[in-house]
Amino acid sequence: MSAPTDASAQPRSFAFTPENAKKAEAAVAAYPKGRQASAVLALLDLAQRQNGGWLPRAAMDAVAGFLDMPPMRVYEVATFYNMYNLEPVGRHHVEVCTNVSCWLRGSDDVLAACRNALGIGLGETSADGGFTLSETECLGACVNAPVMMIGGDYYEDLDAGTATAILAELKKGGTPRPGPQSGRRACEPAGGLTTLTGLSDGRGDARGDEPGAS
Repeated sequence: MSAPTDASAQPRSFAFTPENAKKAEAAVAAYPKGRQASAVLALLDLAQRQNGGWLPRAAMDAVAGFLDMPPMRVYEVATFYNMYNLEPVGRHHVEVCTNVSCWLRGSDDVLAACRNALGIGLGETSADGGFTLSETECLGACVNAPVMMIGGDYYEDLDAGTATAILAELKKGGTPRPGPQSGRRACEPAGGLTTLTGLSDGRGDARGDEPGAS
């Protein structure tokens, strides 16, 4: 998302909370000495979550200082990846994947349903600040296409009806169940398992469906 046009939206300062500062230190400690800049993605995500879902310039500057990086290097990262939001978003950021797998499986219908349910277009936020609607690139759950992400939760195997129901639940203050909405388990075949349906004795020999079967 583009940088905010309203300068008043930009806070003057940003600092990690004590809890998040510990998380940031742990992220840095995962890398060899002198390679602390490798933690920039994790720290930007942490800052964004702390700041209500978006990254003001003050937060990016704070990350740069934490990692001893030139601020411009942090800006480059934040503007390259679309998971970082450089302007305020609604309490629920609805990101609909429209990449190839999701598109082939009907993401256009899902996106249209979200527009209708929320009364907003892409890149817009509802008047009450509750929802922002965005189009996003591949979310990495192609086998469960179409997919949308809201607040870090994945909602998969969508159609117009299930997408609308999820948004209606959020509007009521509820917590929709994430994951596949079609009834299947995780990314198992939609028609059920066709292989590895029996137990094994640990040596690769199938022993039937019941423990102890021979």
